[in-house]
Amino acid sequence: MIQAPAAAAQATRLGEPNTVAMAFFFGFIAVTLGITYWAARRTRTTEEFYAAGRTISAGQNGFALAGDYMSAASFLGIAGLVSTTGFDGLIYSTGWLVGWPVVLFLIAEPLRNLGKYTFADVVASRLRQAPVRIAAAIGTLATVTFYLIAQMVGAGGLIRLMFGLTYETAIVLVGAVMILYVLFGGMIATTWVQIVKAVLLMGGTLLISILVLARFDGSLVRFFDAIGQVTYTEQGVTVTRDFLTPGLRYRPPYGPLELVSLGLALIFGTAGLPHILVRFYTVPDARTARVSVMWAMVIIGLFYVMTTFLGFGAATILTPGRITSENMSAPLLAQALGGEVFFAFISAVAFATILAVVAGLTISASTSFAHDFYTNVLHHGRERREDEEVRIARITAFVVGALSIALAIRLQNANVAFLVGLAFAVAASANLPVIVLSIFWRRFNTAGACWGIGVGLVSSIVLIALSPSVMGTAPGALIQHEPLFPLKNPGILSIPLGFAGAVIGTLFGRALPDAEAKFAELAVRANTGIGAEKASAH
Repeated sequence: MIQAPAAAAQATRLGEPNTVAMAFFFGFIAVTLGITYWAARRTRTTEEFYAAGRTISAGQNGFALAGDYMSAASFLGIAGLVSTTGFDGLIYSTGWLVGWPVVLFLIAEPLRNLGKYTFADVVASRLRQAPVRIAAAIGTLATVTFYLIAQMVGAGGLIRLMFGLTYETAIVLVGAVMILYVLFGGMIATTWVQIVKAVLLMGGTLLISILVLARFDGSLVRFFDAIGQVTYTEQGVTVTRDFLTPGLRYRPPYGPLELVSLGLALIFGTAGLPHILVRFYTVPDARTARVSVMWAMVIIGLFYVMTTFLGFGAATILTPGRITSENMSAPLLAQALGGEVFFAFISAVAFATILAVVAGLTISASTSFAHDFYTNVLHHGRERREDEEVRIARITAFVVGALSIALAIRLQNANVAFLVGLAFAVAASANLPVIVLSIFWRRFNTAGACWGIGVGLVSSIVLIALSPSVMGTAPGALIQHEPLFPLKNPGILSIPLGFAGAVIGTLFGRALPDAEAKFAELAVRANTGIGAEKASAH
């Protein structure tokens, strides 16, 4: 058996206050609050609060997209899964990366040309405003809520381990800083926080990757030989297995179906995530939106390649049994490679990762409520004073932040991966069918939009509630019962149901008299951008 290099013999000191980690944490908070103060002085109008005045360049938006997308699930979660389940854990890296061509070729350009602040602008452009915007707001808030709670739970656990604080105190701290970013700085502050976070995350991940390879004398052959014979602890027993062989996580009889279902959710969920879609409104035109997606794909692709070194590095370098928590494998690897200072830096990077994502999620939720529901439903789209809509958005951000704090405290023992999976499943099942059909199907109508979102949302949530993620006979299961749906991710069934609901609703529903006639105008604007700037100005 090839022996992996011995890990540094040092205590993890998890759960004890770490002075160096605190210095990095508060240093990052100080820098980003400075950015927020600078952004607050530039945030006066609705367009500046929602869309950063549409002044973000392609490169800046590419980094911001990457910063928004690479969440705790990407940095901590994938590294943890690969370190304990080997090849099977890489499905997350592959799925999340492959989702971006869908965004590039189907969504980015039409969305920027047709919308103003939210994806509901696209769907409602030729349909009845009130029901479509209500349904879209519900889909947005459902997706954002589950994603936000997952990030908050991860952040609370991380800070509790680094600072020695109680979980509740850690959650309140994260929530308070997040609310400050959005409340005062809006999209400008959120964008620059995400850019800073993306640079830090890429730098930290690259450094870990280099140090991992250095442990194997820079030889990829020696590195992958070690991956082929990994010694680890499984249910208290030390075993040696080939981590390059599939089957450690996804086993018969449902393993192949589980992989397909998860892959569908990850690939198509990306194009339906509200906090990703709103980023296309921060750039001046559709061409910039496309280029920014290409920037994001390069950055995210490099990051997911490096997750190989994070996950397999933890599996081969850390001693068996040392990975007591999957989500802490990357910080523990940093500690083994570079000592306490590097451990503190990587933990601070993980914190920055979570904080940037929750800020993006919060602003997408506040934008959806203030623009879609308050302005276009309650006030029937009539022009409101600039300061009035911004004030409603800020109040919404505060309420969403407070609610996420309360729910994260309540759900502190919930599985973070389960919550993130639910968010992607909801986005792929409820939001994506409606976006795609509204852009590409002439006959698509209001009933189809409402049924598509409704069926996709309900089916994804119900199927997960009936799945092994929630139901089970083992201690700790949320519902003590044999699972009624065998797969943990419902994508293989809920995504087709979302599309079916949209199609059936369209066929049996009545369209507005001029809805099909408006499709020609929509198609021209979606592909050429003619009229987009005029619409954005109103």
